[in-house]
Amino acid sequence: MFTRALAKKFSSTAKVFINKETKVMVQGMTGSQGTYHTQGALDYGTKVVAGVSPKKAGSSHLGVPVYATCSDAKKATGASASMIYVPPAFAAAAILEAIEAELDLVVCITEGIPQHDMVKVKRALLSQKKTR
Repeated sequence: MFTRALAKKFSSTAKVFINKETKVMVQGMTGSQGTYHTQGALDYGTKVVAGVSPKKAGSSHLGVPVYATCSDAKKATGASASMIYVPPAFAAAAILEAIEAELDLVVCITEGIPQHDMVKVKRALLSQKKTR
């Protein structure tokens, strides 16, 4: 049972990393999963300001400009968060690219990322203090 005491404990430790003003980039936005989830985010009111897809840089998708790299997207739009929708084989590289761009928050929902790839990601996360 969720009691008031338990609710108070969670509310005092809860952290909010985004708000309605957060500018979000989407890595893998032009793929099927990226398109689906980005459209949902846009419908919800999320400020999606950039997509990242090296092969489709310079175009737009769902009315959002697409850039070659996270650094390019961050410089052009001021984005501070990234959502990642790429296949498992490319997920670690996408996360590492977002860390290198020093984004505040990176969220990746990809399943099946190889464990040895995530060890590299964990090491990169522990070696810096900017990206969560």
